[in-house]
Amino acid sequence: MVKLAAKCLLAGDPAVGKSALAQMFRSDGAHFQKNYTLTAGIELLVKAVSVPETSDSVWEQPNVLCLVYDVTNEQSFDNCNKWLEKLRAQAVGMHIPGVLVGNKTDLADRRVVEQEQAQEWAEKHGLEYCEMSVKEMKNFEAPFHILAKLFHQLYKEKVESFHSLA
Repeated sequence: MVKLAAKCLLAGDPAVGKSALAQMFRSDGAHFQKNYTLTAGIELLVKAVSVPETSDSVWEQPNVLCLVYDVTNEQSFDNCNKWLEKLRAQAVGMHIPGVLVGNKTDLADRRVVEQEQAQEWAEKHGLEYCEMSVKEMKNFEAPFHILAKLFHQLYKEKVESFHSLA
């Protein structure tokens, strides 16, 4: 089993749950902080994630993207276009695996962005999709496990490409 020390960009509008997600993931779900300072829209998270059924190799500097929106805030979902455009503009010519994450599923009665709508958007933009409730600790690790697998797949492709040149 490989431990990847992934550099993950967390992006999205203020108050969608980026900081809460980062804190919960760093603490393995041990700590949900109720009060956060609003962030500028992008956070960097580094944590080793095990990838099952892999060999013993490590890549220290992966780049993966976690785009977060609030399922009760349509504007935060619409702004995912802007965030993705900004991030991809910084990585021209590079493939950066990513996942779109709908947060705050615990507020089901206030939901305005349907899962199918977000799933379609993610597929259209080459991203995986999942939903979670950081507050209720439901599925908060899923985006990072998805990203670890996507990155490992990208890593294997690069190794195969390198070997084909030899």
